[in-house]
Amino acid sequence: MAGPIPMGPFSMPMYREWVPKQIRQWLYVLMALMFQLTGCIYLGAASQITGTTGLMHDDVMFIGICSVVGVNMPFPFLFRYKFRFTNRQLLLTSALVIMACNLLALAIVNCQLSIINSQLALPLLCVLSFLAGFFKLCGTFECMSNIQLWMAPGRDFKIFFPLLYIIVVGDIFMQSWLAGVVTYHYNWQMMNWLVIGLMLVVVLIVYTLTKNFRFMKPMPLISIDWLGCLLWSLCILELVWLFNYGEYYNWSDGAQWRHGVVMFIVTLVLTIERARHIRHPYIDMAAFRYKTLLPLLGLFVITEWLDSTPKVLQNTLTGGVLHWGWMTTNVLQLVGWIGNALGCLFTMYWMKRLKLKYTSLLTIGGLCMVAYQMMMYFYVSPTLNLERLYLPTLLRAFGFAIYFTALTIYLEELMPFQHFFMGLTIAGIIRNGPVSALMGGVYGYSMRHQMAENLSRGIGLDPTQAQLVSIKQLYGITCLLGVAFVLVLLLWNVQPVRSTMKKIPSWHKVARSVRRRYSSKTETQNHLASGESF
Repeated sequence: MAGPIPMGPFSMPMYREWVPKQIRQWLYVLMALMFQLTGCIYLGAASQITGTTGLMHDDVMFIGICSVVGVNMPFPFLFRYKFRFTNRQLLLTSALVIMACNLLALAIVNCQLSIINSQLALPLLCVLSFLAGFFKLCGTFECMSNIQLWMAPGRDFKIFFPLLYIIVVGDIFMQSWLAGVVTYHYNWQMMNWLVIGLMLVVVLIVYTLTKNFRFMKPMPLISIDWLGCLLWSLCILELVWLFNYGEYYNWSDGAQWRHGVVMFIVTLVLTIERARHIRHPYIDMAAFRYKTLLPLLGLFVITEWLDSTPKVLQNTLTGGVLHWGWMTTNVLQLVGWIGNALGCLFTMYWMKRLKLKYTSLLTIGGLCMVAYQMMMYFYVSPTLNLERLYLPTLLRAFGFAIYFTALTIYLEELMPFQHFFMGLTIAGIIRNGPVSALMGGVYGYSMRHQMAENLSRGIGLDPTQAQLVSIKQLYGITCLLGVAFVLVLLLWNVQPVRSTMKKIPSWHKVARSVRRRYSSKTETQNHLASGESF
């Protein structure tokens, strides 16, 4: 069914007439929540998956990151899908593909030792995880884009993005919490069956309550750079692979790791050269040329770095030293969800109601994330109790939500519509997987190095004590670097300092200035010489 572009008050014409208007938008919020809980292999159950399958912990982590990378890749295609397919078609397809990925993942794991060669199991699971993440975002976008005017009248992104990230970032905590609870009471496969059930609910809602409605004639899927999407995905995944398996292959001492570096460089060069010489690239090179894009990406890197310590240091402390079970620490996921919601709401209040500066808001977020590192430095001890971790976890999630939301709003203001969704993919290249894997590898290597150094000092430390001291040392280094970063933000907010800071000229400008001075000096000397001879 075709119809005009809906104008005027908010409406949802894709519903059947008998569906009550009071529940229509809430059903889409519910479906978005269910889409965000999906995946293929769930990291909240990583320990049991490792114990019941032939997969290493690094394998499970890499499969999970493949889903995160898959979530990042559809952004440049989303509106093309929306202009080609109906809302009903997109939601049904997304739900059915996610169901198929979960069913196939269970089948591969159950059959990897009998029917399927075990060496093929890992690549197949990575592909399925990537596809599940890809269609997870497609389904979420289709739900949220249809209720955007209800959430933020006038398409005010200072309202829309904070509310959106309460769902998107909050469900990261909720998925881990739910996977832990389901795995503890049943087994890790039950989480896949739960997601399949949730997608069946989505299919039932869409099939019975909606109809095919078009607000414009369908636009054909031409001039879409599918190969570019594949090449950029390979670049990200190869980079993630290098840091995820770096410790396992002993970094540059391993031939496999060196081969991976060569493959990454070759793929990156081919991807960039292809993007420069085709008419409709997946990511236009012009999207990288915005003035403040690189500093913004740098802030995303710092955010992911400060958020990576719990995944290595805190987990090593709670699991390797204190020997807490997963259900003991799983409550911290709920605390993180509360901190995320508060951070998103605080960002919306700061930017929409108070209308204050980005740098002040980012300073508050940085202080909260550094406060987590400082508190953990003083909390590292064999007598630590769980309740003392509530406040640090809340502050870390609060600060992370501020950065995630504020930087996305700034990105929307920085880039025009034609490049904004490419900008989201560029930002995702930094924040969705690579930096997290990089920091995990760096902290893993640093942990091994510090333990070896502490044990070799001859001061009578046993392995557990050496591990405790190493964790404290790495938290201390992170604190120092984090405080230095916050001091830079604080100085940037001081007007006298900002007005007297000088920009260091480039070597090209310095050389040009010296050349100009030298040429003028030579001309003067020539004039004087000619005058004297005359």
